Amino acid sequence: MNRVKKYRKQKGLSQMALAKKIDVARQTINLIENDKYNPSLDLCLKLAHELNTDLNTLFWDGDAKDGSKGN
Repeated sequence: MNRVKKYRKQKGLSQMALAKKIDVARQTINLIENDKYNPSLDLCLKLAHELNTDLNTLFWDGDAKDGSKGN
């Protein structure tokens, strides 16, 4: 699971607008949001930068941020 859709919507961007900003097809954004495409590291970095977040927050499970880390 990733949070691309959540962060994209928080910024008020459509899939097309985000795709244009990072130079990919709108379909690529849709596939990433629906966990049907594993983006390259370069694309992950572009997404994180454009969405003003980091890779961990955008692509990894947030369970550790809910207080379960370090038990």
